[in-house]
Amino acid sequence: MIRRCTSCEFEQIYTIINDAAQAYKGVIPADCWTEPYMSAPALQQELDAGVVFWGSAEGAELSGVMGLQETKDITLIRHAYVLPSRQRRGLGAQLLSHLRALARTPILIGTWGDALWAIRFYEKNGFRVVGRQQKEYLLKSYWAVPVRQMDVSVVLADAAWGELKGER
Repeated sequence: MIRRCTSCEFEQIYTIINDAAQAYKGVIPADCWTEPYMSAPALQQELDAGVVFWGSAEGAELSGVMGLQETKDITLIRHAYVLPSRQRRGLGAQLLSHLRALARTPILIGTWGDALWAIRFYEKNGFRVVGRQQKEYLLKSYWAVPVRQMDVSVVLADAAWGELKGER
């Protein structure tokens, strides 16, 4: 079942993000890695900035989470994670499909450039990597990430973004 997460589930969201993010350790540059990957204050900052988490729940327990953040003219998919023990069961695809249905504007997703599994997942689900120049513009416009992270990240866009930009 996919449902909007509640404030009572902060600890579950925090745990899922940090457990699943271990896959990035050693993949992303060491100078971009932190322990924990996302601190509790950083997660609270994301919530305060308007990221709304949706979760895949089995009973009362969340198995995966994905954030939706509406900005001026774009919807961002943020912090998409599934517990390692629950991966490869389609939960990520279900969450992404649910959030896509909620979006009223074109969708952008940012991820680490060396996280090839994540890029393949998004491409398999209808997103495409944007060019370097466009990536830099988008990261500066819609995200608040350090310059170093911009250098080693990619941005993926859905078909609606391409239509907005006059691409086919």
